[in-house]
Amino acid sequence: MKTREGQLEASGLHFAIVVSKYNEFVTSRLLAGALDVLTKAGADEKAVEIARVPGAFEIPLVARRLAGSGRFDAVICLGAVIRGETPHFEYISTEASRGIAQAAWEADLPVVFGVLTTENVEQALERAGAPERNKGAEAARTAIEMATLLRTLKATKKGAQRSLKQRKTSKRKR
Repeated sequence: MKTREGQLEASGLHFAIVVSKYNEFVTSRLLAGALDVLTKAGADEKAVEIARVPGAFEIPLVARRLAGSGRFDAVICLGAVIRGETPHFEYISTEASRGIAQAAWEADLPVVFGVLTTENVEQALERAGAPERNKGAEAARTAIEMATLLRTLKATKKGAQRSLKQRKTSKRKR
């Protein structure tokens, strides 16, 4: 049985991070966690581009544009939607998650969901705090692993295509 998985080695990879300015007291911590993981995994500071958007609802559009640009190996989406007294929370969190997933499918690229959806500020700060619980750091690790896994699968696909061509060519020569 053949098993493939990504590695936590970011050197040579390019990342985009889309981060919401809304609830910046939380999203700035998510961003710091993501950047820490990327640099510790070997990503060059020049290979990381940050796009700041007004809120979580705007993340998918910018993520889609960046993912489709061909310049990045993965896009990391960071935001914080905190439940309030109206149904606004459901609308924003649903559309942000749907849009981020759609961006990944359309671009055939890892577009990683790092948007917190919490009941209160305390939960948001807890998930944006210590490195082992920071969801921005977790999103960055996921992006690295997915980017390296997809590179492996891409190389395998090219190898399989070459192998098929070689078999066809050798059959014609016989």
